Amino acid sequence: MSTPLVQPYLIFSGHLEAALEFYRTALNAKIEEVMHFRDCPDPLPPDMQTPELQGKIMHASFRVGDTLLMASDGCGPAETFSGFSLSFAVATEAEADRAFTALADGGTVTMPLAKTFWSPRFGMVTDRFGVSWMVNVIP
Repeated sequence: MSTPLVQPYLIFSGHLEAALEFYRTALNAKIEEVMHFRDCPDPLPPDMQTPELQGKIMHASFRVGDTLLMASDGCGPAETFSGFSLSFAVATEAEADRAFTALADGGTVTMPLAKTFWSPRFGMVTDRFGVSWMVNVIP
């Protein structure tokens, strides 16, 4: 790889399987890879060989549109998402309405969808997993 690449890697603190299904439904995400800790080809350190961790997801990758996101359940203390938002851009107001409503289900609306000077629809929501999203129509 000759060009640097920045990709989001999200830690879901044990809730990744549910999050993947949620994003598959809410955002039409395409799940590309899922590897559980129990399937790791290398031996895990002894403190990571607990029965609870074996059923968790060590690594997953999924696409939302053309964007590849990676994620894990993590293996340490609970993580929280803060200091960033994922921007979800769509071409139509109907797509924005559908995605925003889906992301808001069980989440918290921080800015309702509305017309702005840059977009016919823009809104902000934190989904049920604590991930902050900005939904934006870019025609």
